[in-house]
Amino acid sequence: MVNRAAASNTSLTLKVVGIICILSFFVDFLILLLGFSPTNKQSQIGLATALVDRGIVPLVGLGMLFAAYWFDGAEDRPRGIDLRLPSLILSSILGLMFLLIFPLHLNNVRQASTQTVKDISQQAQQAENQLNSQLSQFEAQLNNDQAKAQLEQARIQAKARFGELIKDEQRYKQALENPQLPAEQKELLKKFKANPQELDKFIAQQTDPKEVANQRLSEIRQRKETAEKEAKDNAWKSGLRIGLSSLLLSIGYIIIGWTGLKGMGTLQGSKRKVPVR
Repeated sequence: MVNRAAASNTSLTLKVVGIICILSFFVDFLILLLGFSPTNKQSQIGLATALVDRGIVPLVGLGMLFAAYWFDGAEDRPRGIDLRLPSLILSSILGLMFLLIFPLHLNNVRQASTQTVKDISQQAQQAENQLNSQLSQFEAQLNNDQAKAQLEQARIQAKARFGELIKDEQRYKQALENPQLPAEQKELLKKFKANPQELDKFIAQQTDPKEVANQRLSEIRQRKETAEKEAKDNAWKSGLRIGLSSLLLSIGYIIIGWTGLKGMGTLQGSKRKVPVR
């Protein structure tokens, strides 16, 4: 008697938890649909990702429901409202839904990645055009004798400032021991100390408009390549994770739904057979 009561409580608990798992998934689904935009690729990707991440919840709920009905069958107890057929139909529908998400998500991720790379390329091109325009304006200004004199004066001042630092051993050591000074600048100071001609080359490069423009152009292209690689890697990872998870979920739901419906159909068919006398 005690065992039958314990089995009954276990069955009821499994049914309640299973139903709550399934209902919680659809509550989340409805909430996600509130901010969904069918024409926005990012919105579609976000919805697919959220559904797949929550896709295991109703699968667990279905497992609990059928485990509860197995307890009822083992104890030969009345089942009350039979939710097995609706659960199998729901499982088949979810299986088809996740099966459709698999190719749709991969296509959306591919298109979104292509658009992101295109936007990055356009932004980099705009930055290059702006840099070239600034270089042209600066070169035009250098045709003025006054501008040339100012540039030469800036070079002389920079050389004097670095030269004084290198000659002053105390300040030079303090600069090298300064933790706030970047390592690159410390290496430059060491190079200038070892070979003063390197200082002249450095100042010439830093005050040459074309050299500065080339450095900035190299930085722009490097950032562009890094951003494009990151966008492609993120798209590949998202497509692989969500796509494979969606495919696995669809297989699980379809197996449960279709085999269960087939089994119930066979069982009902056998009950309709009239025994031969």
